[in-house]
Amino acid sequence: MTQKNLLEVDWSKIPVPADDGAADHLVGMTLPPLSLRATDDSLVTLSDLPGRTVVFAYPRTGEPGKVSLVEDWDLIPGARGCTPQACSFRDLFGELKAAGATHVFGLSTQSNAYQTEMASRLHLPFPVLSDEKLELTHALRLPTMEIAGLTLIKRLALIVDDARITHVFYPVFPPDRNATDVLDWLKDHPASTA
Repeated sequence: MTQKNLLEVDWSKIPVPADDGAADHLVGMTLPPLSLRATDDSLVTLSDLPGRTVVFAYPRTGEPGKVSLVEDWDLIPGARGCTPQACSFRDLFGELKAAGATHVFGLSTQSNAYQTEMASRLHLPFPVLSDEKLELTHALRLPTMEIAGLTLIKRLALIVDDARITHVFYPVFPPDRNATDVLDWLKDHPASTA
C-alpha cells in the first residue's frame, strides 16, 4: 500500500494510543552525555545544551508515494501522524522559541540520511536527531514499539531544562496538536532565569 497524503488525516479513524506508563520514569532524569547526528550534519549532545530544550520523538516519517512500512500502519495506535507532528513544530517554531525554548529537536530511530531528506522536503527550521543505534532510547528507557523488525520510539515530547527532563507529553494524540500543547505548557511554565 502506498502512503496516502501524509498531512491529511481523519484522526477519528486512527486508534488512540493508551497511556501504558512507559514514560512515567522520565521526569527528573538527567540526559546522558551521548552525541547524536543531526540533519544539519552536526553532532548534538543534548546534555550539554544550556537552557530549555524541546525534543519531540516519533516512530518514523513516511515518504509520499512510497510503500508503507507495514500494510496496517494506520491501525497501530500511535503510529500514524509523524509528518503532521513535525509540521506542527515547524509551523509553531517561532512561537516555541519566543515562549522560552532555546532549542527544538525532532528525534527518531531513522537514519540521518532518511531524516535529512525529510527535513529538507518539509522545510524544517530545526534539526532532527537520529538515534539509529538506539543509544539515547536505551539510556533513557524511552517507550518503544517493535514493527517489521525495527525498534521505533513511541510518540512523545520532552521538556528539558539544563539536561534534566522537567515535563513529558505522553501519549501524544492527535500528533498534529502536540506542538500547540507544548507551546501552551511553555507559556504556563516559564523557564527559571536563575
